[in-house]
This record gives sequence, C-alpha cells and structure tokens, in this order.
Amino acid sequence: MHRPPTLVALVCAAVLLPVTLTACGDDGKKKDTEAPTTPAGVTAQAGSATSVHVMWKPATDDAAVTGYEVHQQGRKVKSLPGSTTMVDVEGLKPGTAYDFTVRARDAAGNFSQPSAAVSATTPAAKPEDKKAPTTPAGLRGTVDGERAVTLTWRAATDDARVTSYDVYQEDTRIHSVAGTETTTRVPHLRPGTVYTFTVRARDAAENSSPDSNAVDLTTPAAPGAGPNTAPTDLVATAAKGNIELTWTPPKTDGAVKSHELYLNGKMATTIVWGAEPPAGRASYTMTISDPPGTRYSVKLRAKLPDGKWGDFSAQRTVVTR
Repeated sequence: MHRPPTLVALVCAAVLLPVTLTACGDDGKKKDTEAPTTPAGVTAQAGSATSVHVMWKPATDDAAVTGYEVHQQGRKVKSLPGSTTMVDVEGLKPGTAYDFTVRARDAAGNFSQPSAAVSATTPAAKPEDKKAPTTPAGLRGTVDGERAVTLTWRAATDDARVTSYDVYQEDTRIHSVAGTETTTRVPHLRPGTVYTFTVRARDAAENSSPDSNAVDLTTPAAPGAGPNTAPTDLVATAAKGNIELTWTPPKTDGAVKSHELYLNGKMATTIVWGAEPPAGRASYTMTISDPPGTRYSVKLRAKLPDGKWGDFSAQRTVVTR
C-alpha cells in the first residue's frame, strides 16, 4: 500500500540530482571579478586649437588589460585596445578647458576606477594663420634601457606660437609634447629593435612644420637574444625618375644574397644577386613614375643564410623630384 509514494520520491531525487550538480560545477571555471588597476600618470596636452593629446601609464590585471576608455567631462570619447596608452581627442572647441579621465577594462568586462582627472585648455584659433612653424633642428637621442629612448631637439619658431611638438616613428605620430618642451621620453619599445624618429612642430591652426632630421636608435637585445640582423646605414636619394638606395648588409656567417624592399610599409620587390653578392655596401636603383613631390617611406630586410628573414633596417623617407 505504501510503495507508490516511495517510487515517486525516488524519481524526484533522480530529477533533482543533475540540476544540483550542474549548478555547482560551472564547468570548473572561476568567474573573473577582479578589476584592473587604475591607470596612473595621466597627462593631457593641447596639440592645437581643436585637439588634446592624452597619455597614461599601462594598468595591470590578474589576467590581462584588454582596453582603455578615455572620458571627457565624464563622457566616453575614445575606446582603445589594451596595447595603446595614448590618443588624440579631436573636434574640440578653441580656447576651452577640458577635463579627462581614463579607465582600464579586462576581458571579463571589469572596469577599473577612473583615473584622477587632468585638465588641458585648447589655445584660441587663428584661422587666418596659414604659415607653418620652422623645422625643429638638431634632433638627437639616447637609448634608455631595453624599452625606451630619450629625444631632444632645438626649438622651432612660428609667426604666432608653437603649441606642440609631434614625435613620429616611421611616419606614424606616436606622441606629442607641449610647444615649450624640447625633450621627451618614448617608452614601451621592444628590445633589440631599430627605431627611426622624427619631430614636427605644430601651431594652433594645425599647421605642421617639415620633418626634423631622422634619428636611428637601436634598443639593446634582451638577454640570450641573438645579434641584430638589420641592414644598416640605409641612404635613399631621389633623382629624376628613380630612387637610389645604398646600404650595408648585416654581418652573418654566410653570404646575404637577397633583400626585400618595402615601400610605404608594403613589400615592393625582392632584390636578388645571381652570383656572389657585392662586398661592402650594396646598392639598388628603383624606377618610379609618380609625379614630383610624392613621398615614399623605404626600408629593407635581408634573407639570412639559414633561409629566414632578418630584422628591418631603419626607415628612410624620400620625396620624388
């Protein structure tokens, strides 16, 4: 008489048991609830009448920082990948004060606390100003450890005022400092890598000067790394209808018989010597058909005796005649 209720109880236990195991197991993964640290060292510098350069030190996380948000007056204006620690906020009003904060994000969507607010005031606009500042002269640099360099230059002049200096690495603007400064430290570089830097001056009307002289700096190799395999002393000269290149191939245990030539960041051709490669400096003439005034960025890398491609040379910029 009492067996049916017993059977019903057993069926209920069988149904409940998997539900309990599923809820407790959660695939063995612990949910990430730890937020990244708050970005420190945030700075804001007006680059022109309508832009501000914001920069900060990398945040840390128990897993990884996957992104940053830049807020202006409490409103998000930029979302950036975790590898980026600087940005230009543009489209601002001339002669206006702005506050900026930065916060970090991880892959689980946890956000850090906002950084301390920093302020910058854009200079007044001068739309009639069409004259660019003079070229910053005497750019030089020193290597500061495995991952940073320090650059210095002589001040440029302008008919109004130099509002900022823009630092370029291989034709990409990577940093800006105030127009009153003539030195800066560039961090977050890679060990054992050659970098080419130039500087341009900018005024409030967004007029930029020509490039300064280029400076090549090679960071020390990491412990245990092999020798640098980049071609050195690359010289690019524009002539009518062509660009003439000369360089010194890397020193290796065997002959370097070919190089890849990159033009504006893309592989353009492979330079191959059919017989024994030239001793000492190598040369190559590249025919061009673009009109005078066309700007090219040129760099090389060698094919090593083991069949692998070596490090890139410093980059050179040349303008066609």
